[in-house]
Amino acid sequence: MSISVRVGLMSGRAVWISCKGNCTVGELRLQAQNALQTGSGRLVNTALEVLREEATLDQAGIKTGEDLLLHFRQLSLASTERGFAALLSDGSVVTWGHADDGGDSSSVKDQLRTVQQIQSTNRAFAAILADGAVATWGHAGCGGDSSSVKELLKDVQHIEATHEAFAAILSDRSVVTWGSAGWGGDSSSVQDQLKAVHQIEATIGAFAAILYDGSVATWGHAGWGGDSGCVQDRLRAVQQIQATNYAFAAVLSDGSVATWGHAGCGGDSSSVKAQLKDVQHIEATIGAFAAILSDGSVVTWGHAGWGGDCRCVQEQLKNVQQVQATNRAFAAILTDGSVVTWGHVGWGGDSRAVQDQLKGVQHIQATNRAFAAILNTGSIVTWGDSTLCSYSNSVQEKLKDVQHVQASSRAFAAILSDGSIISWGGDARWDGLN
Repeated sequence: MSISVRVGLMSGRAVWISCKGNCTVGELRLQAQNALQTGSGRLVNTALEVLREEATLDQAGIKTGEDLLLHFRQLSLASTERGFAALLSDGSVVTWGHADDGGDSSSVKDQLRTVQQIQSTNRAFAAILADGAVATWGHAGCGGDSSSVKELLKDVQHIEATHEAFAAILSDRSVVTWGSAGWGGDSSSVQDQLKAVHQIEATIGAFAAILYDGSVATWGHAGWGGDSGCVQDRLRAVQQIQATNYAFAAVLSDGSVATWGHAGCGGDSSSVKAQLKDVQHIEATIGAFAAILSDGSVVTWGHAGWGGDCRCVQEQLKNVQQVQATNRAFAAILTDGSVVTWGHVGWGGDSRAVQDQLKGVQHIQATNRAFAAILNTGSIVTWGDSTLCSYSNSVQEKLKDVQHVQASSRAFAAILSDGSIISWGGDARWDGLN
C-alpha cells in the first residue's frame, strides 16, 4: 500500500512524496532531499522525535497525509513560564505549550523563517531575524506586542528580558525597550546614557546595562535594582553583572563586588564584603548570590533559606567549577565531577537521595524547583521537586546520549545526540505542538 507524506523545511518549501509502507525512513529522507535539493538531514515528526533511519514507514507509524520535518543540525530551545520555542537549523521556529504564554506562534508564523536568536519574558517570546528585525508573540502586555517600537527595531544584535519587558541592543549599541513600563519596558529616564552598551542583565523588574567604558545604567522598578544611585560611584570598570529576582551584583575589575536593590535578596553584601575578593563569577537564586573565587571556594549572601547561607557545606565547597541555581537552592559541580547542594530542601537543596549517582557530572540545568544533571555517560539525574522527579522517572529509559537540557519554570526538555527532544514535567496540556 502506498503512503503519501508531506516533507518540508518549515520555511515554506515542502514536497509530497509517495512510497510503499515497507519503504524505510532513510529511503524517504533521500527522496525528500533530492526533491528539495538540500543536503543531508534527519526526518522529524510533529512531536519533534527523530525517526529511525532503518525503520519502515509502517514501523515508524507514518500514515498518509502526515507532515514531516527535515532538519540538519541540533535544535536550540527557549522557554517562557509555560511554553517552549524550538529554533530549527533552517531558521524556522516550532512552538508548543500554553498558547497565551507563547506556545502559539501562528500570528507571526510567516515572519519566523530566518530566526537567529530567541529570548523570552515570563509570558512572551521575541525572535531576532536575519535582517535584524524582531518578531514577537505571546502575552501582549509582557512584550508579546512590539508594534509601538517596530520602526526602531532594526539591526538588532541581542535581546534581554525582565519578567514582563524586553530590551534590545542595536548594532549602533543603543537600546530599545518595550513591554510593561514599570518592569523595564520604559527606558526614557536613561535613554541618553544608553550609548555604547556592551551587555544587559535583568532582575524580574529592572535592567542594568554595562557600557563599554565599564560604567552602568539602570532602569525599571527602583526597589528591584532599577535605582543604582547608592553604589553609582563604585560602578566603574564593571566586568560582569548577575541578578537575583530583586537585586544586582557587579564584579569589578579588581575582583571586588558592588550590590544594589532589595537588601534581603542580595542587595546588601556588607556582611561578606571582606571575603569578596578575587571573584571570578557569580550565580543567583531568586533571593541569594553565590560567588566563585579564584581559589575555587564559594561565598554566599542574601536570603539564608534560599541559598544565602552555605555554612552547612562550606568545607565541601572547594575546587568548584560551576554553580547552577533553582529559585531557592544552589548546586555546585566540583572538579572531580561530584556535586554539592544547599538551600531550600524541597527546591533542590538536598541531593542526598541521588548523591551516589552524581558522578562524572558535566553540566546542570534547573527549573524553578528541581535540578537535572547531565553525566559523562549521557544520562540524566534529577532531584528537588518530587512531582517533577516522578515525571523524570517516567521518561528515564529514553534519556540516553543527552547533549543538552533546557528548562522552563516547571519542565525540562532534553536534546539527544540524534537531534530528537524528550520533554517532561509541567502540565500535560503544554505538550501539544503548535
